[in-house]
Formats: sequence, structure tokens, C-alpha cells
Amino acid sequence: MYLKHFIAQHYRNLHQCDINFDPNVNIFIGQNAQGKTNLLEAIYFLALTRSHRTNNDKDLIAFKQEYANISGRVYKSQLDLSLRVLITKKGKKAWINRIEQAKLSKYVGQLNAILFSPEDLELIKGAPVLRRRFMDQEFGQIDAEYLYFAGKYKQVLQQKNNYLKQLARGRTKDTVFLEVLSDQLAGVAAEIIVRRFKFLRYLDKYAKEAYKHISSSGELLQVTYRPSVSDITSHDSLEEVYRKLRVSFQKNQTNEITKGTTLSGPHRDDIEFELDNKDAHLYGSQGQQRTIALSIKLAEIQLVHHLTDEYPLLLLDDVMSELDHNRQNALLNYIHGKTQTFITTTDLAGISWEIIKKPKIFRMKSGKIYLEEGKLNGR
Repeated sequence: MYLKHFIAQHYRNLHQCDINFDPNVNIFIGQNAQGKTNLLEAIYFLALTRSHRTNNDKDLIAFKQEYANISGRVYKSQLDLSLRVLITKKGKKAWINRIEQAKLSKYVGQLNAILFSPEDLELIKGAPVLRRRFMDQEFGQIDAEYLYFAGKYKQVLQQKNNYLKQLARGRTKDTVFLEVLSDQLAGVAAEIIVRRFKFLRYLDKYAKEAYKHISSSGELLQVTYRPSVSDITSHDSLEEVYRKLRVSFQKNQTNEITKGTTLSGPHRDDIEFELDNKDAHLYGSQGQQRTIALSIKLAEIQLVHHLTDEYPLLLLDDVMSELDHNRQNALLNYIHGKTQTFITTTDLAGISWEIIKKPKIFRMKSGKIYLEEGKLNGR
């Protein structure tokens, strides 16, 4: 798939952006704070109806404006789609071929996009919340059911936690309703956990291949899902996961009431990365951790292709300068001819552009985009 035509109006500092992209590689050059990241964020938002930088959609609307509008023309092997998302201070709406979608979950998945930014290099050594967000964002865009259950889980979890706080403060003593909420939460949580196991199994396979491609060390990468309920395994059925969650909630009920919060479930799960059976979070060098993070992003591309038969868009936000020459070459070789790629950079110097054939180059300044007539390396 590829994004041919793109429009952004009043999206951060992109007031009137109307642009045609190359189906292969698009490079955006500009100093910091000129709008390069805003452009990739807008493309990502067109795909997922959410930002990777903020949970408050109002932040995306340009100063003194009432709305932000983004739209694009997407070409797939069998489809030609017109997509549009409107963001207002009251919420957001989405259209497919000018038909408004009753639910955003019906819209998400029409355009798949993988974003790789310097912050993603923290995926291995950062806090577990980063890895949980990674799962929800990436799995949600390729599985509408996962997206639905992830949203439902947040709703029920908030209900349960609010009720736990009431119990902790002595405002109520009825634990029957708590058990009802725990039962609902276990049902939704089981759906999420089973899907996480499934997708991470694929991701582990593709990440192993990517790490082997990038690294010449011969180390074996392993990606493992670690549920907060430790006796849940990848071999458990949906019913078994549900039962183990119910047992965990019941066992921890007194402690949960005391602390006023739910102590286990998908919101406390994690991913573990190992190199030759050693925890990369604890023992991996910075170079190894960066190679793993890059491998995970490349594995995502293969995962989306495996599940949708389409390669996703790849958005590389100022990440090339963070990678050494060997990793740059490995990345560009891996994606060459597969994905429509968008690359932002402050400078063309020091990057292995020789692999890229005839990219389309743009320059960005103050939220405006200009087609650059120059060529890479004299081509």
C-alpha cells in the first residue's frame, strides 16, 4: 500500500499542506521545529486516529483554530481509498470514501503505518508502560477486535479502580459489585492476552530474522510476553486465561481494596527481550539494545504484511542520525522495494543514501513543504 496524496489543514503548524508523495522513498529536510515530526505524526494519525506524542487530540489543532483536518488517497493492491479524519474540540470523526464511520474501530486498519523515532530506542531499556503502549498501538491497527477489547478494557478497569477507591475510603462495603466488575474485566483481559501471545509469537519469529540480518554477532534474540499473572502461558485457551485471571483477582481482592487499584492484568504485563538467554534490558549494551529496537520495527513490517498481505508505510522520524553506518545500511537494505518510506532529517550528510534509488526530496520550513530539485550523491 502507499499514500499518494495527502492534505493537512490546521494540524499543529501545518496550516495548509497539500502534497503528492512518491510511492517509494520521501525525504524531508529541515531544521528542528519546522514541522517535520508534525507531518509524520499527521500521517500516523490518518492511519490510527491517534497521536504517538499526546493523548489529548486538542493539542493537534493549530492555535486559534477550531478544527484540524487530514485526508489522503491510499492505493492498495485491490483498492483505491479516500480517507479523512476531522479533529474538533468536541472529538473526532472519520470517513472512508466520504462515508462517515459510526465507530473509529471500523476505520482503523485501512492504512497501516509503522513509526520509528528516537524514543523507540528506549523500547528495550525503558519502562514497561512503553512496551504496553507499543503492543496496543501496533496490534490495534492490524486487528479491529484487539482495538475494541483494548478500549473496553480501559473502560472496565477505570470502573473497577474507582469502585476499589470507594471501598478503600469506606464509602461502600458491597464487594458483590466488585466481583461483577472483576468478572467483566477478566473476560475482556483474556481476549487481549490471547491476542498478545499470538502476535508476539509472530513478532518473535520476524525479529529473530531481522536481528540476524542486522547483527553479525550470531546472538539469538528472543521476544517473550510476560503476563502479570505468572501462571498464564501461551498454551492456555481463552477460557483458561479467564479462569486464572479470576483466581488472581479473588486472591488479591483484600490487597486491591487496601491499595485502591487493580494489581494484575494486561495493564501490568510486559515484554522481555533476551540475547542468548540473557535479559537485554539488564545486560545488553547500548548497541545491542538499539539493534533489538530496530529489529522489532522491521519485524512489525513483516507482521503487518503477514496478516494483511500489504506492506505498511514506514515513518522514520529523525532516526537515521541515531544509527551508525552499519545499522543504516541494514535498515535501508531491509526495506528497499518493500515499503513506502518517509524519512525526516536535519541534514543529508553522514547517512548511507546510496542504497536509495531516486527518492523524492522535500524541504520544510515553518510548516510549509517545498519540493527540492537537488539529488542525493549527485544522482
